[in-house]
Amino acid sequence: MELELKRAELDTYETGGEVLATQEETTETIVPDYCPDIARIIDTDGKVYLHSREVRDGKAELDGTVRVTVLYTPDGEAGIRTLEFSIPFHVETDSRLLQGCQHLTAETETELLETRMLNPRKVFTRCRLVSRLNGYRKTKLQLCTGLECEPALCVEKRTDVQNATFLKRVSEKDFTFTDELHLSPGREGAAEVLNSQLSWVVSETKIVGSKLIFKGVLSVCVLYRGVDGRCCSTMGELPFSQIMEVDGTAETADVSLHLQITGCSVQIDGDDPEGRQLAVTVYLHATALLREAQEVTLLTDLYSTAYETSYEASPLMLTEFCQSMNRRQTVREVLEIGVVAESLLSAYVHCGAVNVSREGNHTVLRTNAAVKVFYLDEGGVPLMTERSMEVACQLEVPEDCRIRARADCTEEVQGSLGDRGIEVRFPVDFSIEAEKQVKKVCISAVKLRMDAPKETAGTPSLVLRCIGKDETVWDLAKKHNTTIGAILAANQLEEEALPYDKLLLIPRKRA
Repeated sequence: MELELKRAELDTYETGGEVLATQEETTETIVPDYCPDIARIIDTDGKVYLHSREVRDGKAELDGTVRVTVLYTPDGEAGIRTLEFSIPFHVETDSRLLQGCQHLTAETETELLETRMLNPRKVFTRCRLVSRLNGYRKTKLQLCTGLECEPALCVEKRTDVQNATFLKRVSEKDFTFTDELHLSPGREGAAEVLNSQLSWVVSETKIVGSKLIFKGVLSVCVLYRGVDGRCCSTMGELPFSQIMEVDGTAETADVSLHLQITGCSVQIDGDDPEGRQLAVTVYLHATALLREAQEVTLLTDLYSTAYETSYEASPLMLTEFCQSMNRRQTVREVLEIGVVAESLLSAYVHCGAVNVSREGNHTVLRTNAAVKVFYLDEGGVPLMTERSMEVACQLEVPEDCRIRARADCTEEVQGSLGDRGIEVRFPVDFSIEAEKQVKKVCISAVKLRMDAPKETAGTPSLVLRCIGKDETVWDLAKKHNTTIGAILAANQLEEEALPYDKLLLIPRKRA
């Protein structure tokens, strides 16, 4: 007589936990000879570009640069000048969370960036970087879905049908985006680009055959010096679309797309003598996480009413809940500046890391939105004011969800002058991925002792009792060496869901 477990094997990816790495970089920079002396530093801005990421044997390495832009007022001259330089950095970290990983997603941001003047021809810059890394490793999920045996073995089995979501593929691609940003007719042409800010949003993803098509919008905000010497700003939205190979992925798969800017150039188009066209080139790295929902059957328990039985069971972590969502919070604040402002030059927002906390029945996301506003005072002197404000977003998701989120301001900041200062209005968009894992038990091996038939002599042939609060009909049947079918038949019932206060006849099943 044979007893055989039915097995299944699923190819999927496991997600490692988040690894944090913090480091500090400093540098001294000499002002080039073609630039005027520094009279006063207005602001320091830094853009982080990751050029490479690699994970091997649990060791992750990142290489990149911080492109620093220092805006300053020149000695003996009017207006704003810019000093640009790069700070290279290298991140290296070991973690058991990254053991066996083949893919790595990483985000590095500036937690602190400041520049001070050592003398009119030299500056000192200090930069603190925070990197957040997540690894993904291929794995084969071993499942026992059922049991085949002869009726004479009198084996009862319990299976659990579970709806789960599996990460089936991780695809990556580097691509370059180029376009032109045109100044509106009412604006002066550009003589020099002083600074630029770039943000993105993915608006659509679709799988067609073996291709993933995604579309989005790049928002570009540019501060420039016009041909008349005045400082101006402009903002534009540039649509983009790309195709990635995702061979072997179902068209119904859920797509989570992560874009990372690895380089950017905003320059005045040399073919336009009036400076009314800006050439935008952006280098990006795309990572697509593709998940598929699937129904799996797990063999969770068994026993024989005729023979002594033992089995081994293995814990199994399954993703029970997985959802991508977006939430928008609108911010409106007044920045008190202490002087009379004549006009606004530009305003932009940088959102920091998102912190997740559980408060009561809700999950709350929080980020610090750093707002910078450039303006001219009544004497025409360029000044900058900044404010960091907390922006919160409330979610209703299952408890114990693992949440990854980022916050961005992808639209133009609206600013207006008032009696109290400068009023700013802007949206903060939270992009959220929430997933919850549940621990299941699945049988991995069974031993049926044919040489040890169960001894039933002296056991009552009939038991009368109520079902316990934490019991199921399966628990009763296994405990009293009978079957669910026998209990239901003896009590003239059709369903297993029974009230706790109902007395049940539990007959003994004879082999």
